[in-house]
Parts: sequence; C-alpha cells; structure tokens
Amino acid sequence: MTSAFDPKPEMLRVRDLHAYYGESHILHGIDFSVGRGECVTLLGRNGAGRTTTLKALLGLVGRRTGSIMLNGKEIVAEPTHRIAGYGVGYVPEERAIFASLSAEENLLLPPQVASGGMTVDEIYAMFPNLRERRSSPGTKLSGGEQQMLAMARVLRTGAKLLLLDEITEGLAPVIVKKLGEVIVELKSRGFTIILVEQNFRFAAPLADRHYVLEHGEILATIPQEELPGRMDWLHQTLGV
Repeated sequence: MTSAFDPKPEMLRVRDLHAYYGESHILHGIDFSVGRGECVTLLGRNGAGRTTTLKALLGLVGRRTGSIMLNGKEIVAEPTHRIAGYGVGYVPEERAIFASLSAEENLLLPPQVASGGMTVDEIYAMFPNLRERRSSPGTKLSGGEQQMLAMARVLRTGAKLLLLDEITEGLAPVIVKKLGEVIVELKSRGFTIILVEQNFRFAAPLADRHYVLEHGEILATIPQEELPGRMDWLHQTLGV
C-alpha cells in the first residue's frame, strides 16, 4: 500500500464540481482526487449523486462548473468525445449491449481512442466466458456475460481511467467474484478505476479510498486503512 510519503502520481483531480440537469442542481462542489493505478469508490444512498459524478466527468450532464484535471489537463469545458479520446472509459449501469450483434461484434464495435488498448486475445484470456460465447447474439448472453462484455469493450479502446457504474447489480455471486478478480488484475496493469457500487462487501477490499456522498456533496473520505474503524458509521450512513 502506498504511504502518505509516497503518493501515486495524480491522474484525476476534481475541485468544486457542480453539475446540473436543466434547472436541477445535482452536485454541490465535489472535491476528490485519484492517483494513477488506484481504485476509489463513490458510496452513498440512491440519489446521492454518485452516477451523476461519473457522468459529469465525461460531460454527460446538462451543465457543469468547477475544475476537472485529467493528467494535468483541464477538461471541464471539453466535449464528451474529446474526453473519451483522452483515455476515459465508461461502463454504464444499463450495459448498452447491442442485441442483434454477436458478442465479438459488440466487442469490436467501439473505436480505439488511445494507444495501449488490450488485444482481443488478452481480453478473452481475462474473460474466458466471452471467448466461448463470441458468436452468440447479445440477446443470448446472460446478465453476467453482458456485464463482462460491457467492461471488455472499454478495455479494447485504450482507456486508462475506467468509470464503472454498479457493475455487480443483479449478478450471481460467482460472477461478482470474477469481476473482483478482474479489477485486481486491472489495477496491477496500471488502470485507474472509479467504482460506483451498492455492494459494499464487493467494493470494500478493492478500493484504496472511499468517498461517501450525500445530497451531491462528499460527506467523508475514508482511506482503506481507516475502514475497520468507520464500519459502524458507514452502515448507518449508507443504510446497509
């Protein structure tokens, strides 16, 4: 684990981020940072602003103000396609698998936006189920296989900052365990991960740091080493 005296190079720094959908003011001055190769979670009850935070990073909200520094570059005014081109990948909660395409066609569909994306063979080594189902149409894939495919698509693009929204929701425990192993491997390969996750038992051992949101603000920042002493407070705050 990185000590306070040996911080990882900062990949993302968010300062005073506000986000709006029309007249609705959803995020109220969010501040957080993520080091290269770290995994952090955004925790909170439904409606706390976690998914909006991910969308705001990509410019998928009506309006945003504040500062979003990605690898030292200010991107708060940049359009979504350009931010993706800087190596930001988003796996939305709805997965967005094309039903009429095969698993492999879905995998190959997104363009490569940056160099260093994983090859199809590397992806199949990470997700053996997808190799077996490569010719199956999207409609025939299980929920777990669809979730693996949604993650795999992003890994091919060259993205190095992964925004993962509720990737374990509704999945069998064996698939959840597999996704946890994948995140550990991705961290070891230098990927940076922001995880919005309702399944705290899944998220807790993976994250270097937990950010707790409430009403569009960050209520607390909990480093991994402080987690055992904050569990009672977390359970009370999150209602889990």
